[in-house]
Amino acid sequence: MHAPSPKPDQDGDAGILDELPGELMMWVLIVSELLVFGAGLAAFMGVRISDPAGFAAARAHLDPALAGINTIVLITSGFLAARSLELRLAMKRTAARLHLTGAMALGGVFLAIKIQEYAVKVEQGISTETHPFFTFYYLLTGFHAAHVLAGIVVLGLVAWKDEPRTIETGTAFWHMVDLIWVLLFPVIYVLG
Repeated sequence: MHAPSPKPDQDGDAGILDELPGELMMWVLIVSELLVFGAGLAAFMGVRISDPAGFAAARAHLDPALAGINTIVLITSGFLAARSLELRLAMKRTAARLHLTGAMALGGVFLAIKIQEYAVKVEQGISTETHPFFTFYYLLTGFHAAHVLAGIVVLGLVAWKDEPRTIETGTAFWHMVDLIWVLLFPVIYVLG
C-alpha cells in the first residue's frame, strides 16, 4: 500500500501543494520554523566571525560525544516515526502505534540528556551571560528542546488518532525537529 494519493484540483489535476505529505498548514509551520532556526544559526555564525577564539574556548565546555549520542537518539526516533506510517498503511495498527510510542520515548531520552547537559553547565556557572556563544547555545538548543517536547505531544496525538494522513502530518513535524538538530549539532558542537 502507498500513501494517500494527491487530491485533484478543479480541473482534475493534482497540484504541487497537494503532493506534499500531510497537511499544508503543517508545511507552513515547518517552513517558518526552519526560517527561524536558519536566522538563529546565521546570527550565531555572524557573531562567531567576530570572536572565533572566544567561541572556540566556550565550545570546549560542551560535550560533543554526548551531543553525538543525542543525534543518534533523535535520528533513530525519526526512523521509528517514518516506519509507523508504513506499518499503518499495511494495516498493522498496533505496530504503528508502538513505533510512534518508541519515537516519543526516544524524544524523552533526548530531553533527559539535554537537561543533564544544561545541569552540568549550571554547575559550572555557565549562563547566557557568560559569553555570546552560550547566549546562542541556550537559545538555539533550548528552542529546539521546546520543539522536541511539542513533537512528543504531536506524536502522542498521532498515535491516538492514527489515520495515515495524520501520521504523515505528525511525522513531518518530527522530521523537521530531526533536521534542525542535524544542523545545530555540527554548527554548535563541532565546527572550529
